[in-house]
Amino acid sequence: MDFQHSEDRQMLADTLRRFLTERAPIDVRNKAAYGENGYSPDVWRGLAELGVIGALFGEDVGGFGGGGFDIMVVFEEIGRALAVEPFLGTLMAGRALAVAGRTAELEGIIAGTTIVAFAHAEPQDRAPGDPLATRATAEADGWVLNGAKAVVVQAEAADVLLVSAQTDQGPSLFLVPADAAGVQVHGYTNVDGGRSAEVSLRDVRIEASAQVAGDGMAAIAAAEAAGLLALSAEALGAMEIAKSATIDYLQTRKQFGVPIGKFQALQHRIATVLLEIEQARSAVINAADAFDGETADRALSAAKYTIGATGQLVAEEAIQLHGGIGMTWELPLSHYAKRITMIDGQLGDQDEHLQRYIALGCAA
Repeated sequence: MDFQHSEDRQMLADTLRRFLTERAPIDVRNKAAYGENGYSPDVWRGLAELGVIGALFGEDVGGFGGGGFDIMVVFEEIGRALAVEPFLGTLMAGRALAVAGRTAELEGIIAGTTIVAFAHAEPQDRAPGDPLATRATAEADGWVLNGAKAVVVQAEAADVLLVSAQTDQGPSLFLVPADAAGVQVHGYTNVDGGRSAEVSLRDVRIEASAQVAGDGMAAIAAAEAAGLLALSAEALGAMEIAKSATIDYLQTRKQFGVPIGKFQALQHRIATVLLEIEQARSAVINAADAFDGETADRALSAAKYTIGATGQLVAEEAIQLHGGIGMTWELPLSHYAKRITMIDGQLGDQDEHLQRYIALGCAA
């Protein structure tokens, strides 16, 4: 089987890598990631002009990609550059809108002129299938939303929030202007850079047309599936950089007059890292290939579990093999290690996805 990307996808990857290398090197990235906005609006506009956002969506909704490997290519490069622009929320909200048939709203999103955040997670623990705590009550001329959403990525930068809420008919999705009366956004800087927020909804009144989907289950599932693939690919890209940086260090750092990479014990450790990253790459490729198929859910959980377990190993070994400098702010590796570690907790950690993988296998 040929695992090489098509010519068009490889061209997209090369263009995106070159752009991020030139416009968002690690020092520029860190300044933006830990700054007031949590990302660079200029970089975001440039990426939109390149058509990178369009690669995440199919031609039927105004994009030019939208397949599993398109998402993998884009997010692997995002991981390599540690880009903090609002790609994840754009992808997840956009996929939900596409599944719900709301293609008109996608035009501004794909063009990069409208930023949308996907507000689904809640502060309360909730098992799969449990009702949402956020409620939407129907009125004569629209809806009233009450509740709270947790860890909404780039909510402060968003023009619109795509909010999930429970109705009498089940979970649904609603487009809520970020500046609507009753919406409060409490932002904070993430450990690994970028910004997220806790969102409070108190008697938020919206028009009837703001309801994206009466039955939001399919749209939410599509958004989460795209998010799982994106995060897995992003972690893979970040691990590749961590691996390369560690190999370079082992080849240049000398002890007793020789590079420490000559020591057999360290060779064994870095060899394990290389093998595990290749296993993780296979899992992500499998998930990208299955993305639009019947086995997508199980393949996505397998990838997310593998990325979580491998990411923990890669981050720890990369830090330890660098010795004392591995944890320093000035060394880019420390930022990669933080991002790799934090990805494990997004959209379910490795334990949750191992259980999901097993459950889906039993159901089959």
